[in-house]
Amino acid sequence: MAPTERSFARRRLLTGAAALTGATLLGPTAHAAENGRGAWPDRFSLPQGFQPEGITIGSRPYAWFGSLASGDVYRASLATGRGAVIAKGLGADHPTVGLKIGPRGRLFLSGGVSGELRIVDARSGETEKVYDVDGLFVNDVILTPDAAWFTDSYRAVLYKLLLDRHGAPGAVETVPLTGDWVQGADFTANGIERTPDGSALLVVNTVADGGGLMRVEPRTGVARAVDLGAARLPNGDGLLLLGRTLYAVQQQQNAIDVFRLDAAGTRGTAIARITDPRFRIPTTVAAWGDRLYLPNARFDVEPAPDTEYDAVAVRQV
Repeated sequence: MAPTERSFARRRLLTGAAALTGATLLGPTAHAAENGRGAWPDRFSLPQGFQPEGITIGSRPYAWFGSLASGDVYRASLATGRGAVIAKGLGADHPTVGLKIGPRGRLFLSGGVSGELRIVDARSGETEKVYDVDGLFVNDVILTPDAAWFTDSYRAVLYKLLLDRHGAPGAVETVPLTGDWVQGADFTANGIERTPDGSALLVVNTVADGGGLMRVEPRTGVARAVDLGAARLPNGDGLLLLGRTLYAVQQQQNAIDVFRLDAAGTRGTAIARITDPRFRIPTTVAAWGDRLYLPNARFDVEPAPDTEYDAVAVRQV
């Protein structure tokens, strides 16, 4: 099995045996509501064979999706569901996993097994910069005022890409993860977010204590486990923070677990679980209006050029 295929096979299977443990003690279940935006679609197709993983939505109603198959970036209108590839990738060895759009139209891309961080102009589709950080699986990314932070699922580090006051990228620093961080023998770190007060980072750790969140001090990399009570995130993937409400996608469980955090992000209370029959192993989540949008990665099927993929929308809690 080629390195890329092996890594994605591991990703599909991550903590699969524990897929039901995160379902306990998570409070009421919230199912998808009717279309809350009139004629706006609550499901739309993505290109066949695309293998979506990441999603980002900026200040306008458009979503960008990254392709594991080719590294392409696809942009879709949330109003119509129609879209097109706006940036060509560098091929199967250079996937696009997580991605975020910055305020000046830059897309920050996680390069998975390529070990790269990439910057793409969302307007022209041109690749502005490629950073080879020698990563093993650069997974997800979050933007802060002075940096873009990337996780690596096979290394106990974060990559900090410095940004100037205009959001332009500069140098990359590697920040080792210490403290309570537990690095498993396989896939460990996944989604990343900021704490509600912006003082620290939240990172999914699928291994520690059955799977959960770590609060990471950005200056030192010291990690402390977030107290989530009895809740666990063995299949935790993308994170989305809206105010003090944290949405954590549990991909293999076809669910989003919802937590109310304290300001510092040291404690969280499970308040709901969102499920929907249209979920087909969603991975990441972004918001527009009162909706959450998720790509269905379909990690339970062997991808082929004609495999169908889509994105779905559900109501926020």
